[in-house]
Amino acid sequence: MIGGHNRSRTHRSQDKRESWPGEGDRRTTQRLYGPTIDRGDGRRSSMGLGSELREMERALQERFRPVRWEGGLAARLGRLLSGGALRDELRRIQLRHRSEVVDEFGFDPKLVDRLEPLLRFLYDSYFRVELRGHANLPSSGRALLVANHSGALPVDAAMLMIGVFNEHEAHRLVRPLVEDFIYHAPVLGTLARRLGAVRANFENGQRLLERGRVAAVFPEGIQGISKTYGQRYQLQRFGRGGFVKLALRTRSPIIPVAVVGAEDAYPLLYRFRGLARSTGVPFLPVTPTFPLLGPLGLLPLPSRWVIQFGGPIYIHESFGSSEHGNRVVINRVAEQVRATIQSMVDDCLAHRGPAFFR
Repeated sequence: MIGGHNRSRTHRSQDKRESWPGEGDRRTTQRLYGPTIDRGDGRRSSMGLGSELREMERALQERFRPVRWEGGLAARLGRLLSGGALRDELRRIQLRHRSEVVDEFGFDPKLVDRLEPLLRFLYDSYFRVELRGHANLPSSGRALLVANHSGALPVDAAMLMIGVFNEHEAHRLVRPLVEDFIYHAPVLGTLARRLGAVRANFENGQRLLERGRVAAVFPEGIQGISKTYGQRYQLQRFGRGGFVKLALRTRSPIIPVAVVGAEDAYPLLYRFRGLARSTGVPFLPVTPTFPLLGPLGLLPLPSRWVIQFGGPIYIHESFGSSEHGNRVVINRVAEQVRATIQSMVDDCLAHRGPAFFR
């Protein structure tokens, strides 16, 4: 009884399967998953739905194709009629302001090209930068620029970069090593990386120099940009002499650089340190315009700048790369370089004259 009941259920399920639309004998019956477009001859099309839609698309393009199809807006709209081109067009619009190729540090040459008019305006007209002694920078090969640090924002690095790129005979690209609080800042850090800045550490500096690049370091660090107006252009201690170790390890010449003008563009009156801890910056500056004018107060004052390059110092020829761990040698060389830059800063101040007017 049980066996007969199972057989009857089996027969019913088979009958039901055979009468289901589109099923039956898979060897002789074609499966149809939707309506087909009537071709006018009374027969069902052997094409699938996707093929028929593509055929309709082709027919529409042939019927409504404009006469001037080769270029311009009509050509772009025509290409958008195809599904694959729509994705490519959206990607092109998304990346039109970005370079598709950046280096390992995030440098974006396409962004630099777009911002070049603004940077040139700041360099030539706003700050009226005078670049002196840039012939001391070699036309090729590695070099380590060591400069004084000043100004609440890293404008000194930007002016150094554009000055060397535009006025040096080899148009060399300077890669400044910037502090962590700038590198990780939400907007400023991204902009700095895309313009060529690199996070300041020994490994990054070594990689740049070993590849024959020009790196720029600011050994004063945060102490340099936190000087009040009464301490302006008085160089602070050069940290632990990391730049000396870097020059010895990579056998790179040290080129001292004096930057005058940034501390007049951002005259620091006071530093708020307690509130700054919650914002991720070392201090909140108080200047004649900030925070009195709000975000507008972050704009630098139009001071006159002078950037002076000194003669290269080949310390690796005197001490050798094995001396990079000698603390006495490192401190002595760092102090000599600091004294050289301080003397250059004093000369630039005397050469420039008034900070804002000739």
